[in-house]
Amino acid sequence: MNAISRLATVISLASLFPLSALAADSKGSVEVVHWWTSGGEKAAVDVLKAQVEKDGFTWKDGAVAGGGGSTAMTVLKSRAVAGNPPGVAQIKGPDIQEWGSTGLLSTDTLKDVAKAENWDGLLSPKVANTVKYEGDYVAVPVNIHRVNWLWINPAVFKKAGIDKAPTTLEEFYAAGDKLKAAGFIALAHGGQPWQDSTVFEDVVLSVMGPEGYKKALVDLDQKTLSGPEMAKAFTELKKITGYMDPNRAGRDWNIAAADVIGGKAGMQMMGDWAKSEWTAAKKVAGKDYQCVPFPGTDKAFTYNIDSLAVFKLKADRKGDIAAQQDLAKVALGKDFQKVFSINKGSIPVRTDMLNDMSAEGFDSCAQASAKDFLADEKTGGLQPSMAHNMATSLAVQGAIFDVVTNFMNDKDADPAKASACLLYTSPSPRD
Repeated sequence: MNAISRLATVISLASLFPLSALAADSKGSVEVVHWWTSGGEKAAVDVLKAQVEKDGFTWKDGAVAGGGGSTAMTVLKSRAVAGNPPGVAQIKGPDIQEWGSTGLLSTDTLKDVAKAENWDGLLSPKVANTVKYEGDYVAVPVNIHRVNWLWINPAVFKKAGIDKAPTTLEEFYAAGDKLKAAGFIALAHGGQPWQDSTVFEDVVLSVMGPEGYKKALVDLDQKTLSGPEMAKAFTELKKITGYMDPNRAGRDWNIAAADVIGGKAGMQMMGDWAKSEWTAAKKVAGKDYQCVPFPGTDKAFTYNIDSLAVFKLKADRKGDIAAQQDLAKVALGKDFQKVFSINKGSIPVRTDMLNDMSAEGFDSCAQASAKDFLADEKTGGLQPSMAHNMATSLAVQGAIFDVVTNFMNDKDADPAKASACLLYTSPSPRD
């Protein structure tokens, strides 16, 4: 029984007790639990908050710090068990399906909004299916993140004598050696499990390609997880770890990004939410920083879709339900999609915008991301991110996190043994 299934059993007991109603103003209120707390992320979510409040509703902010979202999910589960879930919460990937199975998410609240706004026509099937439960929308997707980016400070590269972005692992190591020799941190990194696994999945994608990545980290194919290519991926991961700041333990991702922005480090492996930090620092894409696919992954796109799930409210809370619907309408509206993604570093979920990003005023990084998303959806290069709750359940993800982080922090760890340990993360996909 997985974590959410166990939660469902507890909730069935908790539901015997009355829900604690949230105080609402005359028009209605919506409490939103999320983990958008870094500088750039906060600027992005403030845009949504401002529009909902402009429409006459009260926004009750439930921000929970922690870029990976694990702390926020713990808070959400405790709220649900107590019979007092928020109106809306940031939930992603397979966990939307798991939460839907508890009966806590509303399958009715978004129906009229989705039909009126033509969500089925606006969204890629990959995106739409992520936020539906048994055919009904239970969440609104707000953006698409590309995970397999490498961020570069070109001024630091120039000082280290590096004349171009690396396109292969060999070039990456050569750049790392030059950066270290010049006195820079080669690869800025925060030593947290989700960040470790972000690097790991990039390496798996580079070594094994999209098909191998899917077999290993989406399908959880046992032969692939313990095979020679996975051992090679761990070997490359160990080498990459050697270019990281030895004082990385426990650092948040945005602190690592600040090292690259400030010129202390040359590179960072991180999803495109890192761009929000560059934007907040008034830096310009293509001039002050470069974004390139991690070496060896240019024909692939690992994605992370941020979504806001809508919880079921009592029918007499009409104002609060209206607030949920307003938030959903605003979140998928063209104006918000543009402003939010520019602040967040992501790309919109609307296909009409993805097809014409330059006209919408998006920078070169976003334009490249949108182009690759549309292309890779057709070729099989588009794959859900394991490290960011899109490919597996949280239970399986947590087990993989343990293997990866333990490996990266043990200087004597054996790649073959690490790959063998992945066999014990789950006996079958999404178990």
